[in-house]
Order: sequence, then C-alpha cells, then structure tokens
Amino acid sequence: MSAQNPVGWFEIACSDLDRAKDFYTKVFNSSFEFVDMPDAAMYMFASDHTAPGCSGALVKSKDNTPGTDGTIIYFNCEDASQEASRVVSAGGKLLMPKTSIGEFGFIAMFIDTEGNRLGLHSMK
Repeated sequence: MSAQNPVGWFEIACSDLDRAKDFYTKVFNSSFEFVDMPDAAMYMFASDHTAPGCSGALVKSKDNTPGTDGTIIYFNCEDASQEASRVVSAGGKLLMPKTSIGEFGFIAMFIDTEGNRLGLHSMK
C-alpha cells in the first residue's frame, strides 16, 4: 500500500453559519457552496479535488459544538503571516503569530468567530 495523506475531509463546527462563512471568506479570500444536508447545514470550501490535500466545510448541526479543547486543523498557506494578519479584523483572535517550527516551516494559531482553535502552516 502506498503512503497517502491521512485526512480526506474536515468539518468545522459553527453556531452561526453565516458569521463563520464571513470570517473564513475574509481570512482566506475563499468562496463557499451552500449544502443543506438532512441533519446539518454547511458551507463547503471551494476546492480542486484533483489537487493534493483535502477540503472540508463549515457545519451547523445539533451534533457539533465549536470548541478550543480538541482537534486542531491546520490550513496550508503560502505564508502564514498573510492569513494571520487578517484574523483579528475578520472577528477572530490571534493566539500565536507566525512562529518557526524549524525544518517543518512556520505555524500560527487563532480562534475563529465560532470559538474553534485552528492553525495556519507555511514553509516560508
């Protein structure tokens, strides 16, 4: 079996779906597609399913609760300082500015408008 990246999809819990979409649009200059699932509403991140990595969605459902104490998703960036610089003006809280992690590049961490702790990763 060949090695592959372990993550195939992610969902970020939201209490206010439109507020979350507005935050992620501002931070990542991304667009979204609304999908109404049987037990959840979601905005899927624009993605290229033929490119490496995975995509995901912002999700509001009775089974998902935003939080800072669990799993952390890191978004790939060309330069993490760019997205980090937009977090506060978009309504989030910057926890850690761009910080070196040695040969593995750089990370930054933030809390989004929904109360989720997430990260940014870049090699420069």
